[in-house]
Amino acid sequence: MDATSTPPPPQRAYGTHRTVLTWIGAVLYPFMALLPAVSADRRAPGILPACGSALATVLLVGLIRRRPMTALVMMLLVSALLPAAAKYHGPVWFVPFVAVDVTLGYVVATRTLRASAVAVCLAFLTQCLTILGFTHGPDNLVVIGTIALLALVTVCVVGLLGSERRRHATELRSHEVAEAITAERLRIARELHDQVAHSIGIIAIQAGVGSRVIETQPLEARAALSAIEATSRETLSGLRRTLVALRRSGPSAESAPYGPAPGLGDLERLAATTMDAGVEVDLRWSGRRRQLPPDIDLSAYRIVQEALTNVVRHSGAGRCRVSVGFGEDELSVEIVDEGRGMRGEGPGVGFGITGMRERVALLHGEFGTGPRPEGGFRVTARLPLPEPTATATATATDDATAARADAR
Repeated sequence: MDATSTPPPPQRAYGTHRTVLTWIGAVLYPFMALLPAVSADRRAPGILPACGSALATVLLVGLIRRRPMTALVMMLLVSALLPAAAKYHGPVWFVPFVAVDVTLGYVVATRTLRASAVAVCLAFLTQCLTILGFTHGPDNLVVIGTIALLALVTVCVVGLLGSERRRHATELRSHEVAEAITAERLRIARELHDQVAHSIGIIAIQAGVGSRVIETQPLEARAALSAIEATSRETLSGLRRTLVALRRSGPSAESAPYGPAPGLGDLERLAATTMDAGVEVDLRWSGRRRQLPPDIDLSAYRIVQEALTNVVRHSGAGRCRVSVGFGEDELSVEIVDEGRGMRGEGPGVGFGITGMRERVALLHGEFGTGPRPEGGFRVTARLPLPEPTATATATATDDATAARADAR
């Protein structure tokens, strides 16, 4: 199995079975709803047959969730036929319209305004015609009509409130995700500041060394210039890949403490810290380990760090595996656990995954997360590597160190 791929969860068979059960319930619903009305004894009328017809709506639960308009039309037709199919007439056969009103409220809460208006009109007209056709006496007509109208208005108001709440929750979630992305990019910008400051400092030191020894020690001056070239090229490459996608920081951004940025070389220490939290980390390396550009090295470390944090907080697993592969033109990272994974994405959940995805996107890589078919959770990332500069950078750094020593 490819370590960098994220196979989809095995839900297709389950979805097919659920669809079959949904349509079986839809086919059985008319028969089960009309059966109490047809089989009820004329001499002993009661509310139990009418309640039985209303309870038959349970067979349409799956259809209501998938196609609520279709389910509502079926319920309206059956509810309108119940008084005609019953052996006796009376207000009791309007009880199934309660289930119709509940379904109507669900339609108003979850569907568009146009679909909701059509559903309300259908329900209102059907109930009016049924009440007018099977209600005897003006007093009963007024009472039943008033109750039906109040019930209809009530479910519509509740449905509109539910729709507004869902819309507000969606907007709030989008706002929170946007804030999480902005915060993550600001953090990347602060870390990038450390990288640029460090690189410019090295360039300034090497330029000073070169200017002092260029006439007396040309070899040391050449080494200093080589170090300046390698460092500047590496820094410009990192800036070109990262700064182009970063957003401008806001005025209220808090300043982060400056310090050396971590990298893949600190994974052993991170694994030890995670083990102290109760999760054993199996760290595996593949390929030829070499020096990476600072932005890629830092992003890979942050991805592993956030994935391990999710394992500790959400998975409940006692161990996990971290695989880091050095390819010729890409770096692959995979974190796999055997726990229960993350449950849902309510408010405040999933920002770590959002941050990891943003980091990979800024480096033009590929990112994937999801449950494993055999259980557990997997996080994968592939980061493209620039042209190899590790050897030149290492050589230039060694020469620069020797040049500084001679200059002193």
